[in-house]
Order: sequence, then C-alpha cells, then structure tokens
Amino acid sequence: MQKGNNIPDSITMQEIAREARLLVVEDEPRMQRLLQSQLSLNGWEVQVVGTARDAIQVITEESGSISLILLDIGLPDGDGLEVCRRIRKWSNVPIILVTAADTPQLKVAALELGADDYLTKPFHTGELMARIRAVLRRARTAADTEPTVAILSVIEIDDLTVDLDQRTVLRKGTTVSLTKLEFDLLREFVTHLDRVLTYSHLLQAVWGAGYEDIRVVHVHVSHLRRKLEPDVTGPRHLLTLPGVGYRFRSSTG
Repeated sequence: MQKGNNIPDSITMQEIAREARLLVVEDEPRMQRLLQSQLSLNGWEVQVVGTARDAIQVITEESGSISLILLDIGLPDGDGLEVCRRIRKWSNVPIILVTAADTPQLKVAALELGADDYLTKPFHTGELMARIRAVLRRARTAADTEPTVAILSVIEIDDLTVDLDQRTVLRKGTTVSLTKLEFDLLREFVTHLDRVLTYSHLLQAVWGAGYEDIRVVHVHVSHLRRKLEPDVTGPRHLLTLPGVGYRFRSSTG
C-alpha cells in the first residue's frame, strides 16, 4: 500500500483501520447494505443511520468515538450540507460527502462547509475505500505530529499571528475563523515560508496521498486570501505561481 507523508513504512492498512469507527448516513436500503458490508470487510466498525435527525443525534452523543462520517447529501428529512455545517460548528471529525449530483457549485459548497472530501455516485467501492483510508491517514498524521510543532508554536507574519498549538489565527489582533482544512493548508504554508509549494505537495500534505483534484487547493487558497489578505486581487503574502503552485511570502517589504 502506498504510504502518506510522515507515516512509517511499518504501518499497515490494518493499523490505520484499528479502532476506526465509521458513521454512514445513507437512506437508500440497498446502498446501506452495500456500504455496511464493504466497510466492515475492510476492518472498520460501521454504524448506519438513514436520516439527518439520527445522524445529528449520534454525532452529538458519540462524537468522541467516531473516526469518520460518510454523509449522503440527499436525505429524506434534511440536507446533508446542513448536517455538515452543524457538525463543523463544534467538531473536526473527518467528513466525506456523497451525492448523485456532480456540479462544481455543489462541490464548492461542500468544501466551503468544511468537508474533507467529496464523492459522486455512482462510485467504485475501491475508490471509496482509498479515499476513506487517505482521510484517516491524514487525521492520524495530524494527531501524531501535533506535539512536535511546539518549537514553532506561534508564527508572526506582518499583521498575522498563527498559533499552531491552539490552531488559532489573528489578523490585527482579531480572531480569524478558519475551517479545519483551511487551517491545515495555512499551517503548511507558514511552516514553509518563502518556498514554492507545488499542487502535488499541497494535495499530499493536506488531503493525503493519492488525492489529485487540484481544484480543492484553488478553492481553499481563495478562501484563505479572502480571510487573510487586505486585497484579494493583489495579495501580499499568498502568491500564485501559475501552473506550479503557491508561495507564502514572509515579508512584503
């Protein structure tokens, strides 16, 4: 199996799956049975619910034990996007959104609400398993490396203050609200100041090995610019290198 960054070669798929509990939010009975069967065969503990109401109840009561949520957007009693929005108010649990609609607008909306990945029906079960493993690897890597960043816990760049330990950002002393993925992306930039980070580097570092959709990078960089830059049309720090990637400039002087 292909390994992600910072994951030792000795870690196997079984170790990634160990103690992983997946919540599947899907209302179609045939798909429920398929997902329950396939995900269980991969070694994960699986719980399936069919409504937005049940999903919110389970997540509220048991969020600490859930490793990942596979969330269908079309639910009989509500919108999966709204469920995602509500979860992101208080939890960073990984979320993969699933929908039969394949439109750029819907994908952007899903990413803006803090989804970690997006999958369009019909999908191959192999692709689903790969995406789940990638998201779980990324979550595990973030948890494993968290204590090692204390040396550079606070980074100040002009009017920006980024606290890596507390996962907070201040701009001119005012708190800037970032989603989990936005902060993870910013963290990659500020820990590699003035270096050109290619699209593939950012995808692997933030979204996980095997993820290839560079559109998610563009979307989240756009969000960061809107929140951090005084003028998004002429950014001072978060610079684009067309066809290559991005660079976070440490000084504008």
